[in-house]
Amino acid sequence: MKFIIENREKTKKFGEYLGSILNSGDVICLNGDLGTGKTTMTKSIGLGMGIDDYITSPTFTIINEYYGNLNLYHFDTYRLSSNADVEYLGFDEYFYGDGVCIIEWANRIKDALPEDYLEMNLKRIDEEKREVEIVAVGPRSQELLEELRNNENSWN
Repeated sequence: MKFIIENREKTKKFGEYLGSILNSGDVICLNGDLGTGKTTMTKSIGLGMGIDDYITSPTFTIINEYYGNLNLYHFDTYRLSSNADVEYLGFDEYFYGDGVCIIEWANRIKDALPEDYLEMNLKRIDEEKREVEIVAVGPRSQELLEELRNNENSWN
């Protein structure tokens, strides 16, 4: 699925809708160059999940945890250099834990990702506009993708 998000308000609306349909165990992988809106998307998804905390990029801490009715585990893997780093940091405990994982720069740890995840590739068109391509990997992520397609009027 590929579409254009016109501005930050539409990003917020999309992210909030996606966040509202997520369940424990869902993994969202965000890829894109610097400034494409990965953290903005994460903030919006968190709002849709009911997370009231201020969400920031975990560039130096690698993982930020946010707690609510559904926990959010926000990863930034830009600084990781190998899958061994992922194993050492215990990402599996999060991937198969009691919350939603959002992974920025997920393409850097592709071989360490779980078997089921929703991949979002963000591309900057101009200051506000982004192209978003969503790929489902696994059955649960396919369900999410179908729900996004079938309810496009809810977020677009």
